[in-house]
Amino acid sequence: MGTETLPRGARSIGLGNAHVTMGDVWSIFNNVGGLSRAKNSQVTFSYDHRLQLDELTTLAAAAVIKSNQSAIGIGVSSFGSEYFSQNQIGLGFSNQMGIASLGLKINYFQTSMEGFGTGRSAIIEFGGIAELTPQLFFGAHIYNPTRAKYGKNSHDYLPTVVKAGVSFRPSEKVMLNVEAEKDILLDPLLKIGLEYNILNKVWARSGLITFTNHLFFGFGFQSRKFHFDYATTQHPQLGYTHHFSCNFLFGQR
Repeated sequence: MGTETLPRGARSIGLGNAHVTMGDVWSIFNNVGGLSRAKNSQVTFSYDHRLQLDELTTLAAAAVIKSNQSAIGIGVSSFGSEYFSQNQIGLGFSNQMGIASLGLKINYFQTSMEGFGTGRSAIIEFGGIAELTPQLFFGAHIYNPTRAKYGKNSHDYLPTVVKAGVSFRPSEKVMLNVEAEKDILLDPLLKIGLEYNILNKVWARSGLITFTNHLFFGFGFQSRKFHFDYATTQHPQLGYTHHFSCNFLFGQR
């Protein structure tokens, strides 16, 4: 298992998962340090249908409660089928301190495989985002720094992943993200994502992950109370992967 089964949100996927500098409700999964940068309390739901196989579907939901300088969030997800599945629930907290926002999250992670039983583990992750200038942001995040295993009787470790990146935002209509990600057991990845506001409430997105040469595309619609996002990517032999997510905002600030 890599971290591919973990939810990210269709906005992030449309950007090639270059999300470490972004602060929204999906920060509960992507970089908990950005959670306090969410503008509103909100809930979100997502559906990822990978390679046209029901067995590779991920369902996720999250909620964030925002106060003046901090936020608390909860995220749950489920991947797989009756033969193999991975489920998690996590609680995260983030606080804004000057130009930086820092956060910590604790997860309960369960893996089940028919014929092999079920493994359970606790995973921590932490990260942060710094606003270097109004146009330039830096973010970093580490997942599973303690190298938790799949279960107490397992000899295999869950992935430990470190990522860091910058975001250039010359205006409210344009965002360019560049991010590096390293699983300690795998080759590093470079991710590039571009978001552009083509209409008042409509956003277009594209992304690239080097080394795998995966291209991503997506769009989003944002109203005052509701956000809808869609993203897709294609494998040359296995077909398309589709991602949908929607947010409902409340407690406008």
